[in-house]
Amino acid sequence: FTQLLDLNSALLSICFMLFLGFTDDVLEWPWRYKLFLPSVASLPLLCCYEGSTSIVVPIPLRPLLMNENGLTKFGEFFCHFVVVDQNAEGSIVNLGLFYLVYMGLLAVFCTNAINIHAGINGLEVGQSYVIACAVLFHNLIEIQSESEARENHVFSAMIMICFIGVSSALLRHNWYPSSVFVGDTYCYFAGMTFAVVGISGHFSKTLLLFFIPQIINFLWSAPQLFKFIPCPKHRLPKFNAKTGKMEASKVLSRGNVEKVNMTLINLFLQIFGPMSEENLALSLLAFQSF
Repeated sequence: FTQLLDLNSALLSICFMLFLGFTDDVLEWPWRYKLFLPSVASLPLLCCYEGSTSIVVPIPLRPLLMNENGLTKFGEFFCHFVVVDQNAEGSIVNLGLFYLVYMGLLAVFCTNAINIHAGINGLEVGQSYVIACAVLFHNLIEIQSESEARENHVFSAMIMICFIGVSSALLRHNWYPSSVFVGDTYCYFAGMTFAVVGISGHFSKTLLLFFIPQIINFLWSAPQLFKFIPCPKHRLPKFNAKTGKMEASKVLSRGNVEKVNMTLINLFLQIFGPMSEENLALSLLAFQSF
């Protein structure tokens, strides 16, 4: 019964985001809805979550919570919101409800992180394929080691095998020169699938390690996303018809000063120079792999 409940909640969350992606392609939802609705989509999953809500505190930060005499003043204040395990000498903190909030935000990040790191042939599906393979490899290692969360990793592996099969077939048609364009539908579907396996498989923190390029892209894009620098609707690199290569796109900032759009794609073109769209996609996927 528990496994059926997990499966139904996972499928409900994925299908909800798939539908949202389709409606976004048709209706072009404002960003405020794109930030809110993934949290709503993750509610069935969070309601069925039965895993740990505790985290391990990094060693340098443990003296802030406890010392030889017990809890510090900061630790006592911290205990008003969370539970510090004094028997473990402050090495474990139970976040409770805050951990569920974190997982809801994880769903928001995963869906939008793939969506904003996109725009050239093969990149959306390619990065999702690489992440899925990394997640599946992690699942197989945990299954082989017969860890306590073995069943959860089996559940995650089942979803990832199906996802890899779908994405590999789609990548064949989405690779340069693309004959199929995925739009927001696939980006949201892929992002929520990763959030689902991360939450259901109880490795939501490990999942973020596979999203390092997306995290870098988000941090680099933050000044434009939060409107400190003008942010056009599309920040795709521009195609130079004379050279047949992609070049970093620019936007007019204050004082009519041109600035390069702050995305990881444009950053690669700044560092390595203009390149063909296929080579650009290969470079970004190589960075995703390593």
